[in-house]
Amino acid sequence: MPEPLLRVRGVRKLFPIKAAGWRTHAQRVVHAVDDVNFDLGAGEALALVGESGCGKSTLALTLLGLEPLTAGSIRFEGQELAGAPPEVWRLARRHIQMIFQDPYESLNPLMTVGEIVAEPLQVHKLATATEERRRRIMAALDDAGLKPAQHFMRRFPHELSGGQRQRVAIAAALVLEPRLLVADEPVSMLDVSIRAEILNLLADLKVRRQIAVLFITHDLGTVSAIADRIAVMYLGRIVEIGAVNDVLTTPQHPYTQALLSVVPAPNPRLRRQHIILQGETPDPVNLPAGCRFHPRCPVAIARCHQVDPVLQAVGAGHAVACIRTTELRTNTL
Repeated sequence: MPEPLLRVRGVRKLFPIKAAGWRTHAQRVVHAVDDVNFDLGAGEALALVGESGCGKSTLALTLLGLEPLTAGSIRFEGQELAGAPPEVWRLARRHIQMIFQDPYESLNPLMTVGEIVAEPLQVHKLATATEERRRRIMAALDDAGLKPAQHFMRRFPHELSGGQRQRVAIAAALVLEPRLLVADEPVSMLDVSIRAEILNLLADLKVRRQIAVLFITHDLGTVSAIADRIAVMYLGRIVEIGAVNDVLTTPQHPYTQALLSVVPAPNPRLRRQHIILQGETPDPVNLPAGCRFHPRCPVAIARCHQVDPVLQAVGAGHAVACIRTTELRTNTL
């Protein structure tokens, strides 16, 4: 079996906390990302979902080397990136591009659209000939849905709508002809009518250019438009992963079930009973013993307070980290 485009194993990102006062304290850390594993193939889209603060964006930053890993392995096209020198990361970033959440902050207001899209080519010293550079800029704008491209080249960000600004950010990522797009909440700042356009654009690019997409979102209602698989994160870990249809129709983890229960359904007959989680997310510095979700879990059993579950298969390509689910399944079989 060929190696996937991106292979992530045991990735951890811990942020140390500086102790206050003069006394000596044991080093305390924030468990932002803790033992994350997944594969991503060319032309495949994986949606990474979860509440704010669960570690989705931190994981994205570590995959691009913008945050150094604490531990783990990141292999991109067979090349190990964890601990790699800056030259290796620089080459990898030509093929791994990120789309940030806020198009109002990610674009330089003093640069024209043409200059913004040309900047990645200048940074990586590509398409140095004027005509070749202009061709690639026009192609990227066209692929991002800004047509006709020449009408946008001399415009500034303040002259564009929110959707057009996000398309410029996508064009700036596409101009390097990447193999992997990391899209961090790319539609959360946009109107509902514009969200569908951007999601359709990313889905089209995935198929037409065979670009892999890591789609980060907290909204499970949008993932079916683009994703092939879903990974659900809670407190720095993936607690469920599987094909879109499997996770959306037969969620196995109580946390996934709670997230899906509040997703609006257009058909009243398909609406689920809302599952309202009680309490706050545990402190990522002082993690609870056993399952990290048990303090808020409505169906926790005694063993959940003692055993930290690992991902176990519950179907073809479908895995869940829940003691109660796997025990019930074992007893049923």
